[in-house]
Amino acid sequence: MMSLLRCIVGGLRLSRVQKTSLTSVSLLLFLRPRRRPPLPPLRQFRSVRGSDSSGSAARMKLRNRLLVTLMFGGGVLAAWWYVYVEKQQKLRRQRVEQLQKVALGQGNYSLLDHRGQRRTKQDFLGSWVLLYFGFTHCPDICPEELDKLSAAVLALDRDTSLPPVQPLFITVDPDRDDVAALAQYVKDFHPRLIGLTGTSEEVKEAGRDYRVYASAGAKDEDGDYIVDHTVLIYLISPDGLFLDYYNRTKDQDQLTESVRNHIKNHIMI
Repeated sequence: MMSLLRCIVGGLRLSRVQKTSLTSVSLLLFLRPRRRPPLPPLRQFRSVRGSDSSGSAARMKLRNRLLVTLMFGGGVLAAWWYVYVEKQQKLRRQRVEQLQKVALGQGNYSLLDHRGQRRTKQDFLGSWVLLYFGFTHCPDICPEELDKLSAAVLALDRDTSLPPVQPLFITVDPDRDDVAALAQYVKDFHPRLIGLTGTSEEVKEAGRDYRVYASAGAKDEDGDYIVDHTVLIYLISPDGLFLDYYNRTKDQDQLTESVRNHIKNHIMI
């Protein structure tokens, strides 16, 4: 009986010792520092360097392609500009030939303005001009046309991208429209409107230059009369050439838009 008890007690002690030993071994394994993974072989670094070289070569090829593209694009742009300049010069020559065939406004008038100063066509070179022939005693047509002209000039003045337009009024009735009469008359219209008069021959010469018809009618009991004349508004370019004309069927908006288009598309000679 005693022998059996010793065997059981000995077995229990052995199991406790084994458990303690296993626990200690496990703790030692947990606390032992871990080993770092081995460094990659040298040939792996060499492969990375090789990829850098390939990337540099690719970037070099891309820069070369961009350079070639820019050079090609610059050549195309230069060729386009040359063609454009040649086309503009050709348009200038054609335009001059067409205006010379018209033979309108080719002369150089010399008249007195409403301040008594001598003015010639040369004084208005470099400016856009809207020109109207009429007379101060005109009952309705001339005031209506000058109102339309003045309104168009005011509308163009509001467009800051456009140069100012000079309105001009040349009388076809110099016997009654002297400097004083013109000075009083132009006050009713655009503030830049300039009235021009002169001798009968000077006025007729200016009218002939623009093919203006003017004929005084019979005088009434008071000595008053009406002058039958051409009713047109002329557009003159800064180089002194006639560009367009507008009759009574053109309203203010049509006149304004036409002048605006002429200014924006004009090619100086």
